[in-house]
Amino acid sequence: MLWARSLHFTHPDGSPGLGGVSLEVREGEILAVSGPRGSGKTTLLHCLSGLAPAQRGEVWFNSVPVHTMGPMARERLRRNRFGWIDPAPVLVPELNVWENAALPLMLRGTSRRRAKVAALEWLERLDVGERSHSRPHELTHAERQRVCITRALAPAPSILFADEPTAPLHRADRAHVLRTLTTAARSHGITVVLATHDAETAALADRTVALLDGRRVKTVHLPPVTEPEGRGAACSLSV
Repeated sequence: MLWARSLHFTHPDGSPGLGGVSLEVREGEILAVSGPRGSGKTTLLHCLSGLAPAQRGEVWFNSVPVHTMGPMARERLRRNRFGWIDPAPVLVPELNVWENAALPLMLRGTSRRRAKVAALEWLERLDVGERSHSRPHELTHAERQRVCITRALAPAPSILFADEPTAPLHRADRAHVLRTLTTAARSHGITVVLATHDAETAALADRTVALLDGRRVKTVHLPPVTEPEGRGAACSLSV
């Protein structure tokens, strides 16, 4: 469904981002891109989704060359076929919860009524249905992130790119949201590319690609996510 060959990316300040990364993502797969902070995970997701075209290399989605698309074509592809979850929950403050969740659908041309029905269904699945008429400033940080995840899932994207989607959540919330995200993706045939530096999160994926300093490696040591009650032992993953 999605594959990349020999992706190279250098940041504007001259620091290396990716150094020849190649990978393939199968349809319906949940793929974890693991590695410590600064390893190139976010950069890779940006290149795969067309947010930041690689300076060298190729990205193909369903036999379409994303790497040769112009900015407008990439924007249409992201709007119509891709979903995105950021680590930080950013919502439109002027809109209520269900309107925020339904926004991508309405931007696609879906009627307001149909978009609302879809948004409310996903809000219920993520346990924030009762906040559907609240404004973002009335929500907790965890609730705002759940709404952002709903916003990404409601349009039923072909591929969902999730960049540390549960980073702002506590352990209990993180486990529940991850289960909901992975179950929803599997039941709806949504392919997921998940960037994470947490071994427990990566373990939920079908397969793991490990990065270190912008390159694929066989083994990478993932630190646990810091919790208020303390730290666990570091973990390692092999691919």
